[in-house]
Amino acid sequence: MGNLSGKIAIVTGGASGIGYAIVQRLLNANVKVAVADLNREKLKEMEAAHKGKVIGCVTNVTKEEDIETLVQKTVDAFGGLDYAFNVAGASKAGAIVDQSEEDWDFTVDLCLKGVFLSLKHEAKYMKEHGGGAIVNVASLNAHVPMFYGAAYSSAKAGVEMLTKNAALELAQHNIRVNTILPGLVATPLTSGLTNVEAINDAYMERIPMRRAGNPDEMAGPALFLVSEDASYVNGASLIVDGAWAVSGYPDLSKFM
Repeated sequence: MGNLSGKIAIVTGGASGIGYAIVQRLLNANVKVAVADLNREKLKEMEAAHKGKVIGCVTNVTKEEDIETLVQKTVDAFGGLDYAFNVAGASKAGAIVDQSEEDWDFTVDLCLKGVFLSLKHEAKYMKEHGGGAIVNVASLNAHVPMFYGAAYSSAKAGVEMLTKNAALELAQHNIRVNTILPGLVATPLTSGLTNVEAINDAYMERIPMRRAGNPDEMAGPALFLVSEDASYVNGASLIVDGAWAVSGYPDLSKFM
């Protein structure tokens, strides 16, 4: 995707997993990247490895002042902002009747509010400077519920609708907003499940391709959505799941 060369991007949650893979793809495409994460040491490591091309910003995406600072640092360091990838997310699982309000708020705030705040301030800059493209990372669970994942699934469904609403509002300002919905991806966040043989087998029964995706397989579609090849794609939800959506979600209740 050579048409990305010379552009400037923000990636939240960029120090690990899907976010990290997106950062690597962007760097390979000659894009300068502001990486937002809470992992201070990893951010320093990434800055040192890509001097002049990466800035690391310790960011809590649920804090509006952190997002405002992130956008300003990006502009100050690189002179603008063309793309944004809102990836940061995590979950505290629990059955609906047992889940604490604290765990619900943690999950929904991080996965939905964090995307809202990021999108708000990224788009505010883009609106005043000619436009841009934004990709939000939701999940297959925006469509498919899972045991003990009510907070996560609800938040990711919210991300998908937020994306559609943003596309509707921002198209007039030359800003495209799309989302990818990953299925099972092999990252540190999913290893607690997939490292258990019986649970991993239950997943494989539902994934026609019979394997988890890898983060780079999510990064490719994400970069496509900001590229000129997707210039008429706006408000779309791209499922990247090895055909999982055409099967179903494993019954994890028997493992809990």
